[in-house]
Amino acid sequence: MRLVLASANPHKAREIRAVLEAAAPWVDLLARPAGVPDVVEDGETLLDNARLKARALVSATGEAAVADDTGLEVDALGGAPGVRTARFAGEGATDADNVVKLLAELEGLAPTRRSARFRAVALVAFPDGRELAAEGVVEGRITDAPRGSAGFGYDPVFVPTEGDGRTLAELAESGPEAKHAVSHRGRSLRALASQLAALHT
Repeated sequence: MRLVLASANPHKAREIRAVLEAAAPWVDLLARPAGVPDVVEDGETLLDNARLKARALVSATGEAAVADDTGLEVDALGGAPGVRTARFAGEGATDADNVVKLLAELEGLAPTRRSARFRAVALVAFPDGRELAAEGVVEGRITDAPRGSAGFGYDPVFVPTEGDGRTLAELAESGPEAKHAVSHRGRSLRALASQLAALHT
């Protein structure tokens, strides 16, 4: 089975490749062609955005494509930033910009009021119109300051509940597998791999 990686984010693409190569080694992952323009992610849900990205690559390449979209849902912010996670601090915001804005919004809140979750939706779109999709969720809390030098996005300020107190960025310092074992993206992609396996057999 051949799948084109739809993500234009090199960090995401690297994680998608790592998880799928471990969970579905029979899948041949193709790099996103350099000439494909960025996709406007204006969907109302994570599923919508994952679909937009995957379908754009199917149209551009004629191959099946895999994409994902991720949202950070912070309870004290009413579930924000959610679908606007990558653009929380505005269009063109950097990871650092988004983290600074998040910590400013939560400044002074006690740890018990900093609960949050990462939600990821992974989707494969096929040229014949079929789709497979899976969701992964990890509960946790937002720290009051960044910790850890690995990972990307909000990883330095998110501590998964099921972990040992380290942020996702600190877990990634031990190797990507430590992060993928508990992460939202790892969970969604492993669930997607199970669905792909049913087609493969």
